[in-house]
Amino acid sequence: MMSPVRKMFDGIASRYDFLNHFLSCFQDVLWRRSCCKRLSKLLKENSEIRLLDLCGGTGDFAHTFRKYVKNTGMAVIGDFSYGMLVQVMPKKIEAFPVQLDAMKMPFADGQFNVILNGFGMRNLPDARRGLEESFRVLEKGGYLCVLEFFSPRGIFNKFFYKVLAPLFIPVSGAFFSGKRSAYEYLVNSIICFLPVTDFVAMAVETGFEVVQVKSFDLGISFGVILRKKEAP
Repeated sequence: MMSPVRKMFDGIASRYDFLNHFLSCFQDVLWRRSCCKRLSKLLKENSEIRLLDLCGGTGDFAHTFRKYVKNTGMAVIGDFSYGMLVQVMPKKIEAFPVQLDAMKMPFADGQFNVILNGFGMRNLPDARRGLEESFRVLEKGGYLCVLEFFSPRGIFNKFFYKVLAPLFIPVSGAFFSGKRSAYEYLVNSIICFLPVTDFVAMAVETGFEVVQVKSFDLGISFGVILRKKEAP
């Protein structure tokens, strides 16, 4: 039986990219670029990248990554929403779209050396399980880059997400997509998610080491780059 969240994403897939850009004033494009530029500096030039864009939706993160990391070989865009993956095809991204469960992936241990996760962790029923599964399919020394909206803690963030966002985002989402409830869910999922400090602590408990925690636009979003420790 299809979950309500998956059904919701299928329903907004055709307008997803437009609304992401519109609601963030195109800042989401800059956030992805920043994460990919940082990753390009961390990755070894001569090693071929095996990429997984997890919770990849329409493939924007993978598309941006390929622009900055030229030695990307095998690439997979994985998402639980078939409707989202359908939107990958017109973009002609050199990647295989795969419908999957991010907490139980159909991949071997250590199959990838870079995993991207853009705005997907908070949609998982169990973020810890999502981190553990990402850890499993990532090779030692590989990187996990999480771009996410975390639960607000600062004064500005609380005002933005608890006062401005509940007014602006659902109304705009309803106007352009006809799916007000989907964008009410978006705001609530952010407020109910972990703060970035708790998420990073959970990642460390899972076995990752922290490479970077970068705040974007006064903490509206964060780019977290983690590395799977190599054997001592």
